[in-house]
Amino acid sequence: MANRKRTFGRVLQKLKPANVAVGTKVRLLPSEFGRVADAVTMSFEGSLGRLRLDRVDIFHLHNAITETGGGSALSVGQVLGDVVPAFERLRQQGKTRFLGITAVGDTAALHQVIDARAFDSAQVVYNMLNPSAAEDLPTNYPAQDYGRLFDHIKVAGVGVVGIRVLAGGALSGSPERHPVASLAPEPIGSAMTYDADLDRARRLVPLVKEGLASSLTEAATQFALSHPAMGTILVGMATPQQFEDALAAVQKGPLPRAALDRLSALRHAFSGEPR
Repeated sequence: MANRKRTFGRVLQKLKPANVAVGTKVRLLPSEFGRVADAVTMSFEGSLGRLRLDRVDIFHLHNAITETGGGSALSVGQVLGDVVPAFERLRQQGKTRFLGITAVGDTAALHQVIDARAFDSAQVVYNMLNPSAAEDLPTNYPAQDYGRLFDHIKVAGVGVVGIRVLAGGALSGSPERHPVASLAPEPIGSAMTYDADLDRARRLVPLVKEGLASSLTEAATQFALSHPAMGTILVGMATPQQFEDALAAVQKGPLPRAALDRLSALRHAFSGEPR
């Protein structure tokens, strides 16, 4: 990640693109939980140095958030009592404009943090295998239920960055990974294993066979953009062609209603399966 930031920093310095929003994030280690302010500042300043910037637009907390914390997760109290003040100091210093979280962890804890209105942005898991940030899941559906997180986000006035829109790559429908791609993640809010996500993704192929999308990745990208809460999405890519494909999917706009209805019917068959 550090090397990627340095590369990105060199590109920004050379091209100097206008109107580009730049964000970075911090994942605190358990050993740093007793000195959150110092750890946040050290991580942030290191990121600025690698990016060759003196400020960024948005700064995200990347730890999982649970009710009581433990392990690498932060508790709601730690986030609101320790992390938020440290983030706010950076904003007061003019080093970042917006504060954000990555909304992973316990659903109830995520709701509490969003409801506190301490953050401006949330990176939210939302994809064709797990739409629970937006809608009720069928009974016994094999995924984490994010409890219509978008409803809380709307009330709090928080912006949304969609993450895992391709379920870590599973929604390509292929087990093949490019040599420079990151390892398959698990769990990611849907199945507990990548192989299970891949199996269910393949069961969505009728969307393509029936002419409702050109490919599963196109459908997944369009699906993520279909919800009005979505501000932007993060799509992992390893080749220039993957970038072009993602851009083409975005330019097609939201997934049509017929495709959304068909997707819902296909997904309903997953109910009752082990996560």
